[in-house]
Amino acid sequence: MLKKDLREKYALLRSELSFSELSSKSLSISNKVLGLPIWSKEFYHIFLPIESKKEIDTINLLSVLQGKDKNIIVPKVHGDTLKHYLLTDNTKFIKSKWGVPEPIDGITIEPIKIDVVFIPLLAFDEKGNRVGYGKGFYDNFLKQCRTDVIKVGLSLFEAEKEISDVYKNDIPLDYCVTPKKNYSFKDS
Repeated sequence: MLKKDLREKYALLRSELSFSELSSKSLSISNKVLGLPIWSKEFYHIFLPIESKKEIDTINLLSVLQGKDKNIIVPKVHGDTLKHYLLTDNTKFIKSKWGVPEPIDGITIEPIKIDVVFIPLLAFDEKGNRVGYGKGFYDNFLKQCRTDVIKVGLSLFEAEKEISDVYKNDIPLDYCVTPKKNYSFKDS
């Protein structure tokens, strides 16, 4: 299926979820993430959800990271790129024009320091290819990370068989977590 068709399909499926279903699926995803072999790392980048688009609520996952005493990094759109800030007790947020909670300011962290990135997406396939909103923020960000950064997609829905218009420069996932299953794409 083409990326544009997948964007339409999964945006519609998301919009049809009740907030109770979204909350339940988000909690399941947070619990499933615990089964990934990623917990020996130090710096974890996590997105904060756009509520109006019914993105996965990452608050439970954020609590897991805090409970494991990890360094948590949150993004902020700056022009056509992302800047990355260390989450501290003093971090204050404001909603961006897209409805994304973003840090107002703080301690910036270079992408090269990040060990694990949790990636928002609309859909993914059985090979670890992903479909986002098409703005390229995460592709550009991931190119700035180390080659061994662990890329974890978080999806409300299961994998598609194949995304037919994957580009040469698209960066695939290492793992994707859904409410039902953990997918691994390492060595595939």
